[in-house]
Amino acid sequence: MLGIACTLVFACFVHAADQPNILFIAVDDLRPELGCYGSPIAVSPNLDALARDGLLFNRAYCQQAICRPSRASLMTGARPESTGLFHNYVSLRELQPDIITLPQHLIEHGYETVYTGKIFHQGDTDEENSWSREPVRKMPGVKKPSGGFALPENQRIQSEDRKAMIAKYGEAAKRGLASGPAYECADVPDHAYVDGYNTLQAIATMKELAQQPDKPFFLALGFKKPHLNWVAPKRYWDMYDPAEIPMAEEDHAPSAGASMGLHASFELRTRAGIPKSGPLGPELSRTLKHAYLACVSYVDAQIGKAIAALEEEGLRDNTIIVVWGDHGWHLGDMGVWGKATNYEIATRVPLMIWTPGMKTRGAKTDALVELVDIFPTLCELSGVPIPDHVEGHSFVPLLENPTLPWKTAVFSQYPNPALREWAANPLSPAMRETWFGPLITEVETRIEQQFPDVWQRDLFEQHLTGFAMRTDRYRLVVWKDRRDLAADPVFVELFDHETDPRETTNLATENPDVVNALMDQLHAGWEAAL
Repeated sequence: MLGIACTLVFACFVHAADQPNILFIAVDDLRPELGCYGSPIAVSPNLDALARDGLLFNRAYCQQAICRPSRASLMTGARPESTGLFHNYVSLRELQPDIITLPQHLIEHGYETVYTGKIFHQGDTDEENSWSREPVRKMPGVKKPSGGFALPENQRIQSEDRKAMIAKYGEAAKRGLASGPAYECADVPDHAYVDGYNTLQAIATMKELAQQPDKPFFLALGFKKPHLNWVAPKRYWDMYDPAEIPMAEEDHAPSAGASMGLHASFELRTRAGIPKSGPLGPELSRTLKHAYLACVSYVDAQIGKAIAALEEEGLRDNTIIVVWGDHGWHLGDMGVWGKATNYEIATRVPLMIWTPGMKTRGAKTDALVELVDIFPTLCELSGVPIPDHVEGHSFVPLLENPTLPWKTAVFSQYPNPALREWAANPLSPAMRETWFGPLITEVETRIEQQFPDVWQRDLFEQHLTGFAMRTDRYRLVVWKDRRDLAADPVFVELFDHETDPRETTNLATENPDVVNALMDQLHAGWEAAL
């Protein structure tokens, strides 16, 4: 179905030229809130310009809407069920000591690989295997930021919160129970925050790499914003009039949806100044979305600097540029703030690619693609063989023809968001002892009321996983007990994107035939979707 000439369509890209360089740009917690994706408010001129000259994917999806599993999947080309990585507190190499990562594979085929910023999740940086050199460490006149805040008052709040929480809860507090304010607007230069610093570091490293024209490079630049905390220089806040920022149009849980499908915005509520229960209120909600947008524009400006440096060094004409987000983010959508769900808003990601020789420029494709597809795509574009373990599919043919028939489905998953911490790990005792205790009790009560016959805390907290599949028309979410995946599901959700693109109503009960057909497709798996 995908075309028999998949590996031939783009042979001209590498056939008579040196292997291309790769500028590999990762953005944390970025949903498709960009001008090129139709955002009515986002100021993103550099990414918009890249999209106008490259290919933008309208329907790209992550494998799990949380940092570590998503990035591990992308960087290995293997899905969560193969990596075994489902939350942020276990390392990739602990579970898969011998798996080959994308940069590791490129090293084996002649590439220099180097990163700055967040590419793998913290603790998974894989220095020994994936990177052939270090980035430039010394930049005269540029001081590396320490801590996340630029303003002394916010640094103090963060420090005092951490001391108090660690004194009370010990090691558990270091997992984010005290993180300081949710946002900061400071009149500082871009490099006063880590993303600006890392951009300068990447540019300095790029200049060194340019001195080795006979050796292709894979330069990875990872941005931490717009991950919480939303800190950005004042100039990016000033790009927006708060009164004009549109807020979430659908701010309630899906009708007839799964009571475990959404969380209580735990990750945001750990921040100072955020209500520990109940609604945030319209004024705070608007400020928070303003903060998120400021971070988007801040990151966009850094990406512009990196691309401009490519051009200044004479590297643009032989460099692939790929930009991706690791998962989406609810900004009040469905009534929650954060990632960590199986719904469209959390699993859909921005993805765009630019290559020197692509024939179709400025196009958008509605083909269903996944982050796990990036590994084989970059291999094909670089003239490098695709390893046998890779479970994605190269989307190189779409660069030639964005309207080609493509995958029939893409797949995501997430363990019960309602009874997991924001890193997808099971609830710790400390979480129940904090201000989150009453919230957790509320959630458990809601689940027990919906599922009186099957409610068991151990099942819902430790073993329940939602398996999501997005087709051209539908989203199916099947909630299963991981201990017996062959058993009937605990619950099923069905959303019709033809009539309900915001996923406001679960239609599973009224459409048993559709559910049965989609269940068969889900069970057939990703290989059958090609």
